[in-house]
Amino acid sequence: MNNRAIHLPHDDQDCGWYAALPAPAAPRRLTGRQQVDYAVIGAGFAGLAAARQLAEHVPDARIVLVDAQRVGYGASGRNSGFVIDLPHKMALEHPDPAHKQRLLGLNRSAIAQLQRLIGEHRIDCQWSHAGKYQGAVGARGLAYLEHFEHLMRELGEPFHSVEGDELANVLGTRHYRRAVYTPGSYLMQPAALVRGLADSLPGNVELLEESPIQGLQRDAQGQWLLQGRDGQIRTPRLLLGTSIFTQEFGYLRSRLLPVMTFASWTRPLTQAEMDAIGMQADWGLTPADHAGTTVRMTQDRRLMIRNTYKHVPRYGKSVSDSTRQEIRAGHRKALISRYPQLANVEFTHTWGGVYAISRNFTNFFGELEDGVYATACDNGVGAAWGTISGTLLADLAVGADSQSLSDIRNVTGMPSRNPPEPLLGLGVRTRIRLAAWNSRSEL
Repeated sequence: MNNRAIHLPHDDQDCGWYAALPAPAAPRRLTGRQQVDYAVIGAGFAGLAAARQLAEHVPDARIVLVDAQRVGYGASGRNSGFVIDLPHKMALEHPDPAHKQRLLGLNRSAIAQLQRLIGEHRIDCQWSHAGKYQGAVGARGLAYLEHFEHLMRELGEPFHSVEGDELANVLGTRHYRRAVYTPGSYLMQPAALVRGLADSLPGNVELLEESPIQGLQRDAQGQWLLQGRDGQIRTPRLLLGTSIFTQEFGYLRSRLLPVMTFASWTRPLTQAEMDAIGMQADWGLTPADHAGTTVRMTQDRRLMIRNTYKHVPRYGKSVSDSTRQEIRAGHRKALISRYPQLANVEFTHTWGGVYAISRNFTNFFGELEDGVYATACDNGVGAAWGTISGTLLADLAVGADSQSLSDIRNVTGMPSRNPPEPLLGLGVRTRIRLAAWNSRSEL
């Protein structure tokens, strides 16, 4: 197999999570010809977990983990900082209770794994068992919230309805009519967590950053050749933790949809500002209406607003600076509607992150062809799903069976095929605009 030119990540330079970290050490890049036992492409949650698990299974193997950017700069370092245990959105509505229980078990296994690694390696990433609020502003949001409560009862999971003073004393605003609190989610600083996981990789994993793979083919001996700008990796076994970019290597083409969502945050609020508003630190709220606004208050007292979705067929290159400014203005409106007292507090960063969704909301996990394994299409649940699917992908690659491996095979499948362009782009853009219009009261 020989690919055409591979389109590489093109993320903006304004991610607040990444900017808040100290400057990293100089990267090690791919040079020369490297023969390895396993190669993993993509150093996000999935790739990091896969490389770590491979190293534990085969400690004498030479394993290379390669990324086009710096660790924490891509999608895994750009999310809202939730690690969610519950099945997500459409998955929560799945008609088979066993399917949802498998997802719940996989997500909680990922959380336990992350908590163990954070403790063992003393990763400073604002890790917190804070739970999660799901909030409603108007009648549309309240209807979604009631449906969510119904689904939680069916699942047998605990939740707590919060409103009035109890809710306002946490959020510092009466903008929300009601929220449902679920206790199983964790909060974190995603760029810090990803970097910490990379810094603590086992000794037989070599991390190569700023080393985009620009070509992939199989040689006459059946080995895979990963071609970089200044070097080449040759390996019999390849694991892809590349999310939407999996299609750039020739796999799952016309089955993944690249979507970008955007966030902005403020400088750290002063304690006086926090006291004046009556807000607690360290909480997160997602919208009951999925197209609404996510709000995070970090441990270091930054308020983050996330909403707005774009179809980005050229990834970051699909979004202009003027579009980012329009999005930032929309975030500003959402902030002031909730916190008019902060009218003089500006945003310091606005950024986007690309993830993959599928039309049938199905995640892919498994062997693509002999010696090539992938987990792709997280459908917007990156941290927990990436961690557990990457771990189990390594198990699959070395032939280590488990109940968890059986579970993930049962809940994954083949993303459905997309219609051809220009129908695809027109349909996705229309659906996003319609969702934004219908959900405008929740923004």
